[in-house]
Amino acid sequence: MKKILFVILLTFIGYNCATVPLTGRKQLSLIPNSELLPMSFSNYQSVLDSAKISNSKQQTAMIKTVGHNIQRAVEEFMAQNNASGQLKGYAWEFNLIEDNTVNAWCMPGGKVVFYTGIMPICEDETGVAVVMGHEVAHAIANHGSERMSQGLIQQMGGEALSVALAQKPAETRALFGAAYGIASNYGAMLPFSRLQESEADQMGLIFMSMAGYDPREAPKFWERMASLSGGSAPPEFMSTHPSHGTRIKDLNDQIPEALKYYKKQ
Repeated sequence: MKKILFVILLTFIGYNCATVPLTGRKQLSLIPNSELLPMSFSNYQSVLDSAKISNSKQQTAMIKTVGHNIQRAVEEFMAQNNASGQLKGYAWEFNLIEDNTVNAWCMPGGKVVFYTGIMPICEDETGVAVVMGHEVAHAIANHGSERMSQGLIQQMGGEALSVALAQKPAETRALFGAAYGIASNYGAMLPFSRLQESEADQMGLIFMSMAGYDPREAPKFWERMASLSGGSAPPEFMSTHPSHGTRIKDLNDQIPEALKYYKKQ
């Protein structure tokens, strides 16, 4: 009986797989954007309502400028790869929150938040593009949805999200919170797995290059971020990322490929 259930589960998972753009990795995908995005937009607005939006016109303008450049690059990339349909329902938004947390994140549907604490490490538009490309890549790769799909399998036997919302609304909201960290302060995203982080690094490098930002600056940003930890616990932004040396080496190895996409502004 256990063997039969195992085969059924494998079949179920096989029919509910998606492919991550660029890397080609297969991932579990049980949640269509039509059901996920409304939850994302509602939670994003809740974050903004409970936070202090930065009054720095210069930094806010930088976040929005870079954000729109990355957005255009992503839309171009997806169109070139016949995947524009994956962006259906996206409502891009870029906000800067006044908080010393060294972090940034992107919810499904292109809902981005930067904290002012990360801006000194970014230094300029290119540094912001490194972070923006990485965080947007998490959304484009559906990393949060993948984690939530795993939760649906583990806790609800793989029920469709619409069914789970109707029959178990509290549990389903908790799953979203577990996948995206909504219960934590200001909705700061929970750490992704190291595999997902490395995937976002690779994709983010391509996105920033297509947006007109020099990918050779990406390792320099992570060197600055590494020096910030000073050998102690890393900032939240790097909590489950690959080690400093591994990440910087991998990025340097990927730069020749990224330069093929580089469109100098």
